[in-house]
Amino acid sequence: MNDVTTPQITPDGNADTPGTVTPLPPASPGRARRVILTALPVVLVVAAVGGAAAYTKITVDDADRSARTSLWKAPTHKPGKDPAGDVARGRASTELSKLLLPVPSGYRLGPDNGELGNDGEQSGKNATAAMKESAHGLAGKERRAYEQRIDKLRIEGIAVRSYADGSSMVINTEIMRMKDKKAVRNLYTFRTGLLESLDVFRQEPKIKGHTRNAKCYVLRKGSKDSIESMNCLAYDGELSISVSASGTKPFDRTAVAELLEDQLKHITSPGEYV
Repeated sequence: MNDVTTPQITPDGNADTPGTVTPLPPASPGRARRVILTALPVVLVVAAVGGAAAYTKITVDDADRSARTSLWKAPTHKPGKDPAGDVARGRASTELSKLLLPVPSGYRLGPDNGELGNDGEQSGKNATAAMKESAHGLAGKERRAYEQRIDKLRIEGIAVRSYADGSSMVINTEIMRMKDKKAVRNLYTFRTGLLESLDVFRQEPKIKGHTRNAKCYVLRKGSKDSIESMNCLAYDGELSISVSASGTKPFDRTAVAELLEDQLKHITSPGEYV
């Protein structure tokens, strides 16, 4: 934690507009990568951001995955008649799992993402404990401060689902519910502010209709790595949404942005699509 200064968040009181963040000075690529690998698991609180930010290279070699989808505006890929009963499209047996976007035509359930698999859920108590455990590298005052930050989130549950397409892309979506909407906005502002303070990211692409509550980030140009990645953060009321994607070049950023857009619309009107 010695390499980075935590951005300061000031909520502005507007329910629809995040607070402001005092940005950090630009970091050199080497230092920024060190910050990502060592500090993000702590200061971002939720590990979803750390994955793509640290060049996640997960399960893209043996994928059988198909093309992008658009479920909303005269969609090319139509939802099934009863996705709640179709396990191939994801679980819909709990309040949180119903909020996850059903697997669209052209995609399938992706690889497992840690303990929760490719379509799992965790209670707020267990999710809080797991997040605190992620601070095992900290000691004393820093660990106590980290655990206090986790407690203040008042997490009620987390649901995850992964999607895979026919090219090489894997997309992981996480929805976390908290009791306090203000905490959700603050977490979003904090995480986006930190990413924007590091010189290795650029914001791209924009999520249509969600300029205030959703942002996506990719690594700046110049990487010679064969794997590309993308991270998106969003919020809606008491829900914090994270979408991370990785795949071989050429990487379809538009498809990831469209899936996030569909996910946000699904949260608004889940009954129409499940």
